[in-house]
Amino acid sequence: MIEPHAPAPPGAPPSWTGPARLPVRPGTGRFLVLVCVFVCAACGLVYELELVAFASYLIGDSVTQASVVLSVMVFAMGIGSLGAKRLRWHAAAGFGALESALALVGGCSAMALYAVFAWTAGWGGIWADGPRCLLVAFSLAIGLLIGAEVPLLMELIQRIRRQDAGGAVADLFAADYVGALVGGLAFPFLLLPFLGQLTGALLTGTVNVVAGGALVLGLFRRDLSRRAYWTLLLAGLTVLGVLATAAALADDFERAARHAVYGADVRVAVQTDVQEVVLAGGTHGRPLDLFLDGRLRVGGRDERRYHEALVAPALAGPHARVLILGGGDGLAAREVLRHRGVRHVDVVELDPGLVRLARRDPGLSVANGHALADPRVRVTTADALTWLREERGARGPAYDVVVADLPDPGITASTKLYSQEFYGLTRRVLAADGRLVVHAGPVTTRPRAFWTVAATLRTAGFAASSYRVLGHDSAFAAGPDRSAGTPRTPHDWGFLLAAPGRTPPPLRVDPDDPGTLTGEELTADGAAAERTRIRGLPASTLVHPRY
Repeated sequence: MIEPHAPAPPGAPPSWTGPARLPVRPGTGRFLVLVCVFVCAACGLVYELELVAFASYLIGDSVTQASVVLSVMVFAMGIGSLGAKRLRWHAAAGFGALESALALVGGCSAMALYAVFAWTAGWGGIWADGPRCLLVAFSLAIGLLIGAEVPLLMELIQRIRRQDAGGAVADLFAADYVGALVGGLAFPFLLLPFLGQLTGALLTGTVNVVAGGALVLGLFRRDLSRRAYWTLLLAGLTVLGVLATAAALADDFERAARHAVYGADVRVAVQTDVQEVVLAGGTHGRPLDLFLDGRLRVGGRDERRYHEALVAPALAGPHARVLILGGGDGLAAREVLRHRGVRHVDVVELDPGLVRLARRDPGLSVANGHALADPRVRVTTADALTWLREERGARGPAYDVVVADLPDPGITASTKLYSQEFYGLTRRVLAADGRLVVHAGPVTTRPRAFWTVAATLRTAGFAASSYRVLGHDSAFAAGPDRSAGTPRTPHDWGFLLAAPGRTPPPLRVDPDDPGTLTGEELTADGAAAERTRIRGLPASTLVHPRY
């Protein structure tokens, strides 16, 4: 219950007993308190974003994880504010202890989450949801500590010079919100690209404990007893020591954790401006695995099967001009260039860092056959939807084939790339007899998402033929998503080959194509027809099933 005016316990000193004995002038003291508010708010938001980012990379479904972290943290902040009322009588000592605890918990949260996921996520049983439980626990603990900051800072600022409540709250929250803005911008633009998640969190904890300790031990040291002063100093130095040790070991820890998560063949792990890119294998005869933000994008055992299934049916007709949306790894471009008659290929990729790796990395560049260096290929760094909007008004020959080599439709951030607007814009850049091929996710495990993509294509004016190709199960057991266990059903890739109008394009393979593509055409009720080569299959009579 929130009390409008909580009385002090018997024998306790009042919450304000006159001006604090400061080593500086009151105006300077107020300014230093507001600076500390600013720094603490920035650190608090960085902790929050660290949890959201790690949860999204390791657990998936960014919307769900962000909702869990934010809601739990805001709830805990309210509880922390109520709990801080009991510390107002010792505001300086309480705030110093609070900042040491927050720096330790927030600074080490990313490393602890990574460790639990890397080494225990595969245990299963009662610990199957261990990383998720730890995420909630960190969100709760950090929220409690952040929530307790404001009442104590309010008490400290009133100890310097008594002010009406409205004015004090306005000053305090102005500094708090501006600090949150700076922390929110510093995380994606400074900490993440230059320091990484682990070192960035540890540095944030260091700044947090230094700011809190300097305020209490420097500005309010005369309000502390000798015992409290030395206890807080020792606690702060201990936290700094822990954070410094963790920072020194961060590279070795991250390397070991990556090997535990991605396997022992990890060669490259970089954080680009868009995503985390991890390459495993690809040299000395080892299969290449490509992970984007913790999700297996290219599996070495099945990579050729996937890209052949994506490209070959679409290039069975005219294919002089080809547009690849996504495909920054160059693997779809490699398959396109295998077909005679291809004169020009445009690749539109969001992440320039992935394109650089596709050109320069010895494993990935060999896997894609140095396709991006081919003079017929032009790479544009842009968001696919934005590029299509701008291209709509451009003059130039239409494309014979559009290959949508995009992130899985089950990823929240990629939903705009499977929208009616996206397909409508794609239709505008296609020739009258052009074809669009879309990877629409696994049919076996997510049939609703697959058929929803098919319905969206039909709404945008396309007629689609549907087919799928099976992959090796073991290729999908690797990587971060291990907690769900190995699926009993074979993993597959579902594709939709579409053309403008009401007649779906036939599923066949270019007679000159050297591949041996084997797939299954899907019948009207979503079942798979007899497995056969796609060449010669009749046109699909795709009907979107009702759910």
